[in-house]
Amino acid sequence: MAENPAPFLLLGAAVILAILARSLVPWMAAYPADWVMPLSHWTGAAMAAFVDVSKPFFRVVSLVLTWPLDLLQQLLTWVPAPVFILLSALIAWQAAGWRSLMLTLFTLLYIWVAGYWTQSMNTLSLVSIAILLAAVIGFGFGVWAYRNFTVRSILDPVLDLMQTIPTFAYLIPILLLFGFGPVVGLIASAVFAAPPMVRNTLLGLQRVPSDIREAGLICGCAPGQQFWWVDVPSAMPQLKLGINQTTMAAFAMIIISAIIGGFNDIGWEVLSNIRRANFGDSILSGLVIALLAMSLDRITLGLAGQSDAAQGGGPQGGAVQAHRLSRRDFLFAAIGAVMLGAICSLLMTRLSITPQGRLMGLSESINAGLAYVTSTYAVFLNGLKASLLYFAILPVKIGLERVVTPFSWGFALTPPVIAAYWTLLAAAALAAARYRSMTAGTAIFVIGCFLYVGTTGMPWLAVVILVTACAYRCGGWPVAIFALVSQVFILLAGQWQQAMISVYLCASAVTLSIVIGVALGIWGAASDGASAVLRQVNDTLQTIPQFVFLIPVLMFFGVGDFTGLLAIILYAVVPAIRYTEHGLRQVPAAQIEAATAMGCTRSQILWQVKLPNAFPEILLGINQTILFAMGMLVIASLVGTDGLGQQIYIGLGKNDPGMGVIAGLSLALIGMIADRILRAAAANRKTALGIV
Repeated sequence: MAENPAPFLLLGAAVILAILARSLVPWMAAYPADWVMPLSHWTGAAMAAFVDVSKPFFRVVSLVLTWPLDLLQQLLTWVPAPVFILLSALIAWQAAGWRSLMLTLFTLLYIWVAGYWTQSMNTLSLVSIAILLAAVIGFGFGVWAYRNFTVRSILDPVLDLMQTIPTFAYLIPILLLFGFGPVVGLIASAVFAAPPMVRNTLLGLQRVPSDIREAGLICGCAPGQQFWWVDVPSAMPQLKLGINQTTMAAFAMIIISAIIGGFNDIGWEVLSNIRRANFGDSILSGLVIALLAMSLDRITLGLAGQSDAAQGGGPQGGAVQAHRLSRRDFLFAAIGAVMLGAICSLLMTRLSITPQGRLMGLSESINAGLAYVTSTYAVFLNGLKASLLYFAILPVKIGLERVVTPFSWGFALTPPVIAAYWTLLAAAALAAARYRSMTAGTAIFVIGCFLYVGTTGMPWLAVVILVTACAYRCGGWPVAIFALVSQVFILLAGQWQQAMISVYLCASAVTLSIVIGVALGIWGAASDGASAVLRQVNDTLQTIPQFVFLIPVLMFFGVGDFTGLLAIILYAVVPAIRYTEHGLRQVPAAQIEAATAMGCTRSQILWQVKLPNAFPEILLGINQTILFAMGMLVIASLVGTDGLGQQIYIGLGKNDPGMGVIAGLSLALIGMIADRILRAAAANRKTALGIV
């Protein structure tokens, strides 16, 4: 059925009219300051009033949480390193097999040799309490949402907001309520890590088979017995996966927690080295966090029943379970590990063997290597930076109309050149509309308009119309109304210009991440060897603290948008790779066999069979890539980028909760708009393909 061209033509005409009217109608070019409402001031005043009333209660909570944190910290630092290493290796073996054991051994030995043992134990104490707190709170809210539909409908947007609002935005109210110290970092980590547990608890309870529930009722279980003896055990694999995701989320907060915690942990070590521009030590200490996170990731996944082989798609999906010891044997093995560790500790004390930061020479070598590369290849690096800035990044930000000059591009935008640009754009849009779809043609035309005037130069009214129309096209009126209300909020809050800067930086990073991620995902889906390599790279990139991504790009390219862009790409490319590979591997074999029988080449099978079928999964990967990129914007603001991320950081520095929260909420709303649109588009595509 042919698409009605009238709505698309009206949309294109509205965009062109808005662009042409910029110089004639000043309020359309820039949202008038007189129309802005003092939302940040109101928010700050409301938060101040709330803090005055509730501060005593929250300070008591802070004191209560200080006790278990101090107790666990003292216990972990008191346990001799050999005892802790052997016990951890045994637990890793029991949970996930020899690969996890080797990773855990390497991690802990590296920490000991590098001289970060005390800091790492402090980190583990904080993370452990945060995980426990997040798991308990998340489980409670998940159960509540499962039993009450109203609570579920309220929690869903709240969880979206918690996972999309930048962590810096809610550090300010947490600081006001709980004061300064390690407990503040603990609470911030727990808040950030709780949503995955809520979602997995709800999902696990919803997936309990009905026949198992019926069997419990037949056996005469009371409601409490039915829940604890039937529902929870059946949902346990999903609950364990929730704990795994909660663990990774807590580790992602380590350095951010260090900013407000003032705690002698590994996060503070990384942050201090970054502030001193000590890149070698920054990398070595940041590697500690990555290795700890990867080790706990393997252990928790193993406890959830997902073996290394299963993770890699190997043939022995459940083979790792065969190595597990019985409870009795595990207890004896643990006692033996403690005794052996104690003996090793006594021998090391007698021989005066203690870690003294034995990797200091490696740190100096890293610094020297980075300095050599930056000095030797300075011309190449500066040329690469300038080329990408002038030909890719700045056109998206301020538009070709302001970037194209004889100095940068070698020619000027004369009237004939401008006419040629718009003629080619119109021809490309019409060709796409005729041979593909009206949606494709409109998309090409809109992208061309944005490239010409820039994201920051596009009239705000045109952006509101475009985003709302796109939301309606993909998700109907509910998504369109949400998108419209969210954009009106950003306008009224006076954050529009900063929001457009954030959108430009995020859009540039996401576009490059999609290109790189989809290409690598295709490679991984075509080769098991490439998949194994990419899995290790993805795990490393996903567990490295966000701040650490700034270190190499800052060393090579200095401060500015380009450095922030590269750091965002390094962090956000992982979902694009993972979801693309997963989607391609999930294409039904029958469709591939049918295409092969019809004589299709490998290239035709990829482009005409696999990618169209994997498109819904790729869209979800793009969705996650956008959310990852937006979460990295605040971190990127530390190297000179502007936008909402910079506003949040300024609000934190000035102790202005209103500014930080409103800017963070604006950034979260942008992410939620993209999330709603892409999820709706993925659902529509699945429906079109007949995928349930």
